[in-house]
Amino acid sequence: MIEIVDCQQGAEAWYRARMGIPTASMFATVMASGRDGGASKTRRSYMLQLAGEILTGQPAETFSNHHMERGKSMEDEARDLYAFTHDVEPQRVGFIRNGPVGCSPDSLIGAIGMLEVKSALPAILLDKLLRDAFPPEHKAQCQGGLWVAEREWVDIAVYCPGLPLFAKRGWRDDAYIKTISTAVDEFLAELRETVEHVRRYRPAPVSKPAERLSILAAG
Repeated sequence: MIEIVDCQQGAEAWYRARMGIPTASMFATVMASGRDGGASKTRRSYMLQLAGEILTGQPAETFSNHHMERGKSMEDEARDLYAFTHDVEPQRVGFIRNGPVGCSPDSLIGAIGMLEVKSALPAILLDKLLRDAFPPEHKAQCQGGLWVAEREWVDIAVYCPGLPLFAKRGWRDDAYIKTISTAVDEFLAELRETVEHVRRYRPAPVSKPAERLSILAAG
């Protein structure tokens, strides 16, 4: 069941809404594997971050810096430009939760669409404009967002002041979403196991000095 949390992205309420659950922006990490198919360090690190949030009841990320604030400003510019060129009225949304997963689309478009905005350096945006294809590096996040929000298409808008806005539509890919879903299920099972293991953890008793001496003498 979809739950829409009305909050500003990046605010404390937003961090708390997504606390302890995998989100679409991290689905690529959830799906990652290490060298030669082994365990991924980034995947493990993300799992431990979520486990820490569950166990402490506190979000791990609650900071903002100059680059993040500049990114928000550029996101507003890109959204306005996208809205003008596509003649739509994007609906801002804080956080969408659907069961044990969530996403934070930059806007919802109509009844079945959504928008993801990215800022980019000039060289990166020019490369996307020349390739004229949906950026594969954002596929997991965008398809994951469609899965979580139960939408049919997503437009990705890549923006850099002074350059044309790159916008490309991606339609729902149920076969790929199935791959995401399977990876997320495995991740959640491991996350629950990790949390329960820590909750059952009991430190070994520390031996008293006399006990340690007797053990050494016996040895």
